[in-house]
Amino acid sequence: MRALKKYLISLIYICLSLCILAGCGKSVPNEIADVEKTTSSGESSDTGSDLAKSGSSGTGDASSCSKYAGIAEIPSYSGSPCVEINGNVPFFDKDELSAEAFETYSDLDELGRCGVAFANICIDIMPTEKRGEIGMVKPTGWHQAKYDPDQTMSDSPYLYNRCHLIAYELAGENANEKNLITGTRYMNVKAMLPYENMVAEHVKKNHDHVLYRSTPVFEGDNLLCTGVLLEAMSVEDNGASISFCVFCYNVQPNVDIDYATGYSTGPEFTGTDNSSLESSSSSGKSAKSNESKDLSPVDSDTADTYILNTNTRKFHYPNCSSVKQISDSNKKEFTGSRKELLDMGYEPCGNCNP
Repeated sequence: MRALKKYLISLIYICLSLCILAGCGKSVPNEIADVEKTTSSGESSDTGSDLAKSGSSGTGDASSCSKYAGIAEIPSYSGSPCVEINGNVPFFDKDELSAEAFETYSDLDELGRCGVAFANICIDIMPTEKRGEIGMVKPTGWHQAKYDPDQTMSDSPYLYNRCHLIAYELAGENANEKNLITGTRYMNVKAMLPYENMVAEHVKKNHDHVLYRSTPVFEGDNLLCTGVLLEAMSVEDNGASISFCVFCYNVQPNVDIDYATGYSTGPEFTGTDNSSLESSSSSGKSAKSNESKDLSPVDSDTADTYILNTNTRKFHYPNCSSVKQISDSNKKEFTGSRKELLDMGYEPCGNCNP
């Protein structure tokens, strides 16, 4: 009897082990979209790319990105900051259309990248005060640079903004690292802002709800997203007032971006001040339209990577043309804040103006 009991216990353990192994062997859906890199001119290759089976990793309601399985190929960038996807019809299910306010933000993945942001935009979650500082957040791929705005179709020499996946004017999220990505100024203002303003104006005027989803799309292990898929639909009238599904390209004309790291090269900026940046909120567009966007230059207390010339005591951006002229014995890489370097007695390069 004792031998039989031992045999039965062993058999139970073996069965349990097999069940556990079978469960672990289930395939895990790929949660990172496979989208092509963009070339130096901001144009992708001729074949376009597939947004794949999902936009990005998500949690809770945000995980509905798996519904993108049937999406068509994303057209190559051809000069327009965004393109309509799925006939400009969002991928929402009917049971998602609700008058209940909510907002969800995906946890950062193992590389620190943002995932899907999903919200039901309404007066209840909109901000009641001006946006605060966000410079303490450093999203993946954040390697700021300055280029000639006249050649890069920009209102600012600064290449990158800290882009809200769901704009501050819509949900009032300030320095939420799950809601901030590294995005070009071109994508932030030319592609995303018009749609954000459209939704904000509709909600403020009608006091109803707009279902809104923002999905950053990364290729492989790239730290910089290829673009952002924006979807929105007005709830009360079933999309009669607001309904769109667009892919916003994370490009800057005439700038060559390395999406794996966020480093870039482009037309040299020769200006000596930030006037073109500081005036952007008071000229062309109203301050109200731009209040949710990141208009600040490199924050003095934000860590970044610089190249030091220990001989001249100047610091440069890594992609600065002057770096090539520094001898190896005088060249040193530094990761830290601009303020630290100034306190150490270093001066900014007059060429790249870090």
